[in-house]
Amino acid sequence: MARIGIVGSQGRMGAALAQAIEAAGHEHSGGVDRDEGDVTELAGRSDALVDFSAPAALQATLDACKAAGIPVLIGTTGLEDEHHAAIDEAAKAIPVLQTGNTSLGVTMLAHLVNEAASRLGDDWDIEIVEMHHRMKVDAPSGTAKLLGEAAAKGRGIDLAANTESGRDGITGKRADGAIGFAALRGGTVAGEHTVYFAGSEERIALTHLAENRMIFARGAVKGASWLLDKDAGRYTMPQVLGL
Repeated sequence: MARIGIVGSQGRMGAALAQAIEAAGHEHSGGVDRDEGDVTELAGRSDALVDFSAPAALQATLDACKAAGIPVLIGTTGLEDEHHAAIDEAAKAIPVLQTGNTSLGVTMLAHLVNEAASRLGDDWDIEIVEMHHRMKVDAPSGTAKLLGEAAAKGRGIDLAANTESGRDGITGKRADGAIGFAALRGGTVAGEHTVYFAGSEERIALTHLAENRMIFARGAVKGASWLLDKDAGRYTMPQVLGL
């Protein structure tokens, strides 16, 4: 049994994480959110932290985990280059797992996307379509970016240099080898992602549907507990599944 604390405990994932921690037989060691609670104190009484808060809170979480010598799983989306640099620095001292999606199903989907992209030719166009609830503030989603990275890795290309998104008006023809993104927002959709491989007169669609946020909470708890006996370093969800 591990003591797992939650950063972002009052958010949409907070209650789901608390439930998943207890369902997995671990102890919920408490939570902090915005100005409520001290993350350093929380880290001191925990064996691991799970952070689903906001990019602005990330550095404080990393510092607290480094001071306590405990691992952290980061599920916060909307991270920029400076946040990843901070994660890289923290990973020199503690185990860190950062991911755009903690769902085990999405982790497997990314693996399949990588495989398909590596085996199909450049004449197969790749498009990623995602839909989330109306309250989501970033686009494309962290999961869509994760899937895009999986496709780019399979193709052996740089995603940033081969991305098309936000098409509007007369855009001209699709760039050869581009990975396209489209984001839909509305209602209470927990998360839907489809990766299309469109070839000449045939098409493959790989889809994941999230029916409840508990899938992300369960995956996060599994990932956090997996980190407990790991050396300092930066880890990924595929490693949790042994992929």
